[in-house]
Amino acid sequence: MAEYVEKPAPAHMGLRERKKWQTRRRLMATALDLFAQRGYDKVSVAEIAEAADVSKMTVFNHFESKEDLALRPMEEHSGDVVRAVRERPTGESAVAAVRAHYLAAVEARDASIGLSDDAMVLQLLRLIMETPVLLNRARTALMRSSDLVAEALGEETGDRVLARVAAAQLMGTRATLVSENHRRLLLGDPAEDIVPDAVRLATRAFDLVEFGLGDFATKG
Repeated sequence: MAEYVEKPAPAHMGLRERKKWQTRRRLMATALDLFAQRGYDKVSVAEIAEAADVSKMTVFNHFESKEDLALRPMEEHSGDVVRAVRERPTGESAVAAVRAHYLAAVEARDASIGLSDDAMVLQLLRLIMETPVLLNRARTALMRSSDLVAEALGEETGDRVLARVAAAQLMGTRATLVSENHRRLLLGDPAEDIVPDAVRLATRAFDLVEFGLGDFATKG
């Protein structure tokens, strides 16, 4: 629960915003504990509210649905890649920006790309993978991230079709790398053991995007 409750609020927040932020974190942690104990479908919002010692209305003041309680941590990162693309320096390609952003997340052992084996992170990952409604929404969030990148590239280049092609390649590559990190975490591999392979695979994968498939997988 520490990742959700004890993590400090962003420094720019005022007192009122900080209290709201802390309440949201506490509600998410409480919900995840209950989901882990009894299963997502068997826990109601009212039970989450009772366990967190707040009213049901308080829960809905912070979250639109029970799904939000599980997926908010992941969806908070939906704009990360497009932000890296939009804020890249003059002369840097979109591929270079997404590659650098991903490798920086690897260096930081970022939970958002599957490189944290914190108990609560693993608990959330298993919950998503085992709950169809959450898995479908997670996939929708990934598509939304790709759409945001396509929109940014389309605005920049004026070619919205090729922008969607490029975004699909960039985000598909990134999603595949994250999925491999998740696979190994769920097999029990420590995050530190995954890091060297994560760097190696990212280098090769983004090279394919940057330089093209060429003769990759040419049939002999």
